[in-house]
Parts: sequence; C-alpha cells; structure tokens
Amino acid sequence: MRLLITLGLASAVFGATVPRTVTFHKDVLPVLQKNCQTCHRPGEAAPMAFLTYQQTRPWAKAIRQAVLARQMPPWFADPAHGKWSNDRRLSQADIDTLVGWVDSGAKEGDAKDAPKPVEWVRGWGIGKPDMVFEMPSAFSVPASGTVVYQYVIIPTGLTGDKWVQMAEARPGNRKVVHHIIAFVREPGSKWFADQKPGVPFAPRSQAEEQARGQAKAEKEGNPQPRRSGEGGGFTAREFLVGFAPGSPPEVLGPGKAKLLKAGSDLVLQLHYTANGESGADKSAIGLIFAKDPPKQRVFTSAVSTNRFSIPPGAMRHEVSATMTLQEDAELVSLLPHMHLRGKSFLYKAVYPTGETEVLLNVPNYRFDWQLWYQFAEPKRIPKGTRLEVTGTFDNSANNRFNPDPTKEVHWGEQSWEEMMMGFFDVAIDAGMNPVKLFRAENPARPSGGGGE
Repeated sequence: MRLLITLGLASAVFGATVPRTVTFHKDVLPVLQKNCQTCHRPGEAAPMAFLTYQQTRPWAKAIRQAVLARQMPPWFADPAHGKWSNDRRLSQADIDTLVGWVDSGAKEGDAKDAPKPVEWVRGWGIGKPDMVFEMPSAFSVPASGTVVYQYVIIPTGLTGDKWVQMAEARPGNRKVVHHIIAFVREPGSKWFADQKPGVPFAPRSQAEEQARGQAKAEKEGNPQPRRSGEGGGFTAREFLVGFAPGSPPEVLGPGKAKLLKAGSDLVLQLHYTANGESGADKSAIGLIFAKDPPKQRVFTSAVSTNRFSIPPGAMRHEVSATMTLQEDAELVSLLPHMHLRGKSFLYKAVYPTGETEVLLNVPNYRFDWQLWYQFAEPKRIPKGTRLEVTGTFDNSANNRFNPDPTKEVHWGEQSWEEMMMGFFDVAIDAGMNPVKLFRAENPARPSGGGGE
C-alpha cells in the first residue's frame, strides 16, 4: 500500500514538471490564425507569411523574442486607461504556447491536428467588397526626391444614398505608399471643382493655403489671431477611410455606419515616398454597405494644431490642442498621429462637471504603426465636454528615427516634418448634421478654434 502511494505521488510530481509536447499544427497554428495571419500572409503588411509550418519555422526564434517583449502583435495603449475591442495583446496562455513550442524544438506535429485554414479574401481585410473604386491609371513614383501629396478624384456613380459599414483603403504598391486618405466630396461641393476626375494632381499644401490667407488678411488690415495650441479639425469633408502603416480597415459595429450620399465623389489623398527604386501605384478603396439603415452616423474628425515649433535637441517637447463638443455624442475610436519625432500621446476628456478622465495614453508612440484604438463600449460624451490631446516629441539625437536633431521642426506634410493630430470617430444620431456637434449655435468663432 505504501509503495502504491509513493508511486502515485511520484507520478503526480513528475507529471507536473514534464511539459507536454507543443506542436505547430495542434497548438501554434490556432494562435497564429487568431492573432497574426491578418498581417502575416501574402500581399499584406508583414514581410513574411505564417500560414504553414514551412513558412513559420525559420522565424521561430524571432517569434519567441517578439512575443516575450510584447513587440508583436503591436499594441501601445497603457492598460491602466480604457478597454478596447481590438486589443491586440496576446494572452499569457498564447505567449506560453509560442515560447513552449520554440523551446521544445519547434516541432511540426501531425498535420491532421491542424485547424481548418482561414479563408482569407485575397487583397481585402474586410472580405469581398460590395463596391471597389480604383485609381483609373497608375501614378509613377520616382526613385528619389520628394513627392508632394497627390490627389485623385473618383466619381462613385451612386444614384442613391449608401451607408458604409466597412471600408478599406488598399495600396497598390506598399513599397511607395506611405498613406492614403479617402474623403467624400458631396454633390455641389466646390472643393477641387476645377480638377479633372481620374487625373492625379498636387494642390497647394494646407500650410501654403493658410500662409496665403494670413497674408491676405494682414494686407486688408484684418489680421487673424495666431493662437498656439488651438484645437479644431472639423471639416465638412467626410473622412471615409484611411491607410497608414499598421492601420486596420474601418469596421463599424451593428447600427453604426458612415454616410455616402448619392452623386458623391471620392477624393484620395496619397502620400508617396521614394525608396531608391522607381515604381507605380494604383490604389483602391473597397466598401461594404450596411444591410439595414443604421441608428447612428459615424463621423471622423480630429483635435489638432499646426501652430508649434519643436526646438533643436528637445527630448520632451509637448504640443497640445483642444476641442469642445456642442452636442451629446459617443466616442467610438481614437487614433494618435505624429511623425518620426513622436514620443507619446495622451487623450483626455474634461466633462462639464469639471471631472477629467484619461481616455487613452500611448506612452511609446510608433510612427510605423498607426493604430486605431476602438472602445470596447462606446464612450458617452455629454454636450460641453472638452477633448484635450497632447503629443510629446523627441527631437534629440537619442531618437534613432530623428532625421536631424539640429533643426527646429514645424508642421508639415512630409515625414521629416511633424504633425500633431488626435483623430477620433464619433457616433451621433443618424439624422443629425455633424456640423451641430462641432459648432455652437451662434459662435463668434467655432468652439476651440476649429474651423473649415
């Protein structure tokens, strides 16, 4: 009897310390399908595919290192603030599985244990689009030099209003496309009315337009105030969807959609970057429409300022902006945007009661991963709430991404210049005009300094 008890105890003890065999097909592949293959498959952002054992095995040690350091999947939100429906962080169990697989020899296992392959729609993260709008002709990108922002107008041909539940901006050539923004130009708009649809063009930059406006106002004896840190960002031009490194497609929840009116045009803003080789790009926009009329309209705006100067060598230079919302609304998601000197980003809400809440803190901002942070539950924002954003910049030699720490840096469109924009998606009643959300009834100026 004593011998049986001893053997049983020994079996329990040793059984607890001997790890089971972790294999690719049975254990690792499900983790990759759930967390990694969105990017790690042919034609997507990642440089290697993780669909099969043969594709994944050479990267085993790199996978181990990346997941232990929580570098992959990329996610930069401080967990102390907010809960997010698209939180990419791996669970500890998934990390243990991947590390255990590598440490035990990265065995393949039996292919019969593998889950069914995910049926990805090649070329689209949203699935098969209901409609695709592609640039009519390719734009040629030179091997070197600065390429100013290009714009292309694409008529939708829609004869009735459509509600967009999913949207994706798809670069035709990822090697040269830095970002895409698809705006909606509603019927009757004078925006770029003198430009021919389908033909790329380069308008004057926002900075040039503002400088011309300021000069004109001063010449007429009516100078406009320059108030550093003023917010704003509202424009009647609908921001439909965008693409930037690491950014996911626009996927809105049930009952929420963006409005695309009949007869509207899409206006693509394209930022190309020369990489030493000439190339060509034909980017496209894919849309999936809501099956039923939504209860809420989603509109994209930003709290931003272009009035800042970052001193040479500054390690922690803060730039802030604010915006006050004029109606009740719901925040759906947030996206911080800075360039190569971006260090950290903070969103706050100051409620009418005076209470302040940190909505999102990104302590380690990464320019090469432009992530939307989607609230697990929409954040209700009462009328009169002030949104505050603060971007911190590192213009020192310690920043390995810094193009030139000896230069004073200002707002600009190119990556070696800077931006400070706190994008946000906001949901309002489907029949409400977004203008009401951003403007008081009879303001002397738009609240928070915002404007068209």
